[in-house]
Amino acid sequence: MKKPGKAYFMISAVAQKYNIHPQTLRLYEREGLLKPSRTEGNTRLYSEEDLEQLETILSLTRDLGVNLAGVEIIMNMRRKIEQMQGEVNEFMEYVKGEMARGLDDWEQRLSTALVKSSPTDLVRTTPPQHENIKVKSQK
Repeated sequence: MKKPGKAYFMISAVAQKYNIHPQTLRLYEREGLLKPSRTEGNTRLYSEEDLEQLETILSLTRDLGVNLAGVEIIMNMRRKIEQMQGEVNEFMEYVKGEMARGLDDWEQRLSTALVKSSPTDLVRTTPPQHENIKVKSQK
């Protein structure tokens, strides 16, 4: 759907700008690689995002020789990677928040502890020294 305030381009302008035939743009739409919005009269309107997508498609096909099936796979993988990156970023923010809250809780617990010691005092820094201990076997 067309959003107000954004720039949109008709198929002829896009075809001319990228030196491709309008049928090529229609093919990309049929293949699901581009999804331009439509006017009430059903005229295709390409947004800036559509043009970025088109530039990626043209780079893959012209420069790297990727066929349309390969372009579709690459575009789907890119979307999935971007989605997963968003999920990782969201999880990292959650972990940071939990760690900050945990440190606050830890400091509060330390201040009310019966025995005052820092967490580093409770961690052994050198491995224990074991003496040779002989075990007598029972007969």
